[in-house]
Amino acid sequence: MAVEAFRAARKRDGTLYSSSFRRSLLGTFFQLIAYGRRCGTLDDLAGTFTRVPVEHVISVEEPNEDFIGKAIPESVIRQLDTHLDTLGTGNTYGCRDIAPDARHLLYRTMYTVLRDTGRRPLEIVSLSRDCLETHNGQPTLIWDNHKRKRHRRRLPITTSTADAIRTWQACRDQLHLPAKGDRYLFPSLTPLSDAPYISSSYLSDALRLWADALPPLHAEGTDSRGQRLLFDRSLIYPYAFRHSYAQRHADAGTPVDVLRELMDHKSIAMTQRYYTVSLKRKSEAVAKLSAHVLNQHGHPSPSSSTAYEMRTVAVPYGGCTEPSNVKAGGQACPIRFQCAGCGFYRPDPSYLPAIEQHINELRADRETALAMGAAEFVTTALTAQITAYQQVIDRMHKHLGSLPASERAQIEEASTVLRKARAGDNHTLLPLTTVRPKDPQ
Repeated sequence: MAVEAFRAARKRDGTLYSSSFRRSLLGTFFQLIAYGRRCGTLDDLAGTFTRVPVEHVISVEEPNEDFIGKAIPESVIRQLDTHLDTLGTGNTYGCRDIAPDARHLLYRTMYTVLRDTGRRPLEIVSLSRDCLETHNGQPTLIWDNHKRKRHRRRLPITTSTADAIRTWQACRDQLHLPAKGDRYLFPSLTPLSDAPYISSSYLSDALRLWADALPPLHAEGTDSRGQRLLFDRSLIYPYAFRHSYAQRHADAGTPVDVLRELMDHKSIAMTQRYYTVSLKRKSEAVAKLSAHVLNQHGHPSPSSSTAYEMRTVAVPYGGCTEPSNVKAGGQACPIRFQCAGCGFYRPDPSYLPAIEQHINELRADRETALAMGAAEFVTTALTAQITAYQQVIDRMHKHLGSLPASERAQIEEASTVLRKARAGDNHTLLPLTTVRPKDPQ
């Protein structure tokens, strides 16, 4: 009964205390019992009143941070970026010992890394001083996954993000800070700090005070009177930028297994939720794009949304209407996905990024073939594919350019929905065998 009382301990507002606090209370209770027995004040307490280690425990209820909160919309992040000159100014944020310019650069750099890398707040503030590596001209961030105890993880980052880190590194080298934080990019700024790096609560407080002082931020969409909606500033906190990073990649069509690696998720199911697209949204997107399908020659080939889904299968660079490939779920292309030369090829605007990426890959293959001294027919075939796919892109852009701006925006939104759905669809079709029932005897 005593242990159950600690398990159910609640605050005055009726909510449970955190599991760590309840565990602490229970531990203190048993320490008190042990002390009372040692000093003789609890000699009358029955010997059976003792702790059973396996049963008398309160489990740690670690919050699953990957499901807390929601992503900050990209439009809101762009608004925040326009006010970066005020971040970390006008308040010490625990940084009394450094100049205002250095303080501003400190928090601006932490914000930039938070926004661009999607790491957890603790993973940001505890970055090592030498957290950058470069391989083949590509900068990489070295970071530690404290939650899963996986250290020295590597994350590809953009050159602009790396430049922001290098700018702070140069500034940091000029500062006189406590020696215990020497190995950290964002060291503790006072010798009284418990940790050798700056507290993540300082980053949270800085973002909160900064966001609260900004002019009105607008959310996506409008109200019933056509006026822009205001964005709830309470949704701006460090961890929300992790969701934004993941959602940004999902919306861009990054394959779910790739995003899982970027997020360093243990389970792909955790990553999969960023690709969740409601059936209604997908149907609306299909209906919108089915009217903008082209054939291999760039001529319009519209169809009903039902026919679009039933008679077309998604292949890497567009839709395919070849019957045997449709039946096989896109796994039986007779000409090995040389789509631009196939009469059954049906691209739509949602495939533009994939086609552009494929053109870059073909160009790289052609350069490799030339360097290897491959036969002329190899480079000729690659050049022909590049030309054909480029014509597809040119015709698609010409078609989109002829549409009103409002319709182009709707098509881009529908394309984003379908790219996200395709990127998250990592299931494998099962081989099915038709079994005929036995003839009745």
